[in-house]
Amino acid sequence: MNYLAHAFLSGKNKNILIGNFLADAAKGHTAHYDEEIRKGIKLHRIIDHFTDGHPVVTLSKQRLHPKYHKYAGVIVDMYYDHFLAKSWPVYSNRPLEEFAATTYELLIKNFAILPPRLKRMLPYMIAFNWLVAYSDTSNLRRFFTGLSKRTAFYSGMEHCVDDLEEHYPLFKNEFECFFPELIKKVEKSIELL
Repeated sequence: MNYLAHAFLSGKNKNILIGNFLADAAKGHTAHYDEEIRKGIKLHRIIDHFTDGHPVVTLSKQRLHPKYHKYAGVIVDMYYDHFLAKSWPVYSNRPLEEFAATTYELLIKNFAILPPRLKRMLPYMIAFNWLVAYSDTSNLRRFFTGLSKRTAFYSGMEHCVDDLEEHYPLFKNEFECFFPELIKKVEKSIELL
């Protein structure tokens, strides 16, 4: 899952959201964060592990693997954020724009503790309103084009929105089958953190 899903799955605990957001950039260096932020980092890893091993997500990745190889998982994460943004009212009573704005505000307030990579990225995320922009495939195309320019090897990601559009009902159905299961997994996991 990508930024929108990780933020959404953090629930109402602001420190868990911060930890969930910074987990990939934090790597193993987490001892200096407070306990609630470390719980968010753990939750992020639970979400990633569950997602990576889920058979429905595997179907989505397999459809893309022949063209995009190791980047198929990154692409599916962003596709699924697209579907979450498009169907946001199914999962939340708060408008997506409001959720995004409060998430950005929280991250700005905690800017000092973000890892350097996220400090560099956050202004772009806010300026282009990524969390809301995921809902539009033209924005996705722009995001994937930017990502493809930053990969060490040729990724072809600048073309992957074509695959999304070609197989839209299949990817949408897979997201709709998978995401409620992920929500249940997170609800159980948060109780045990």
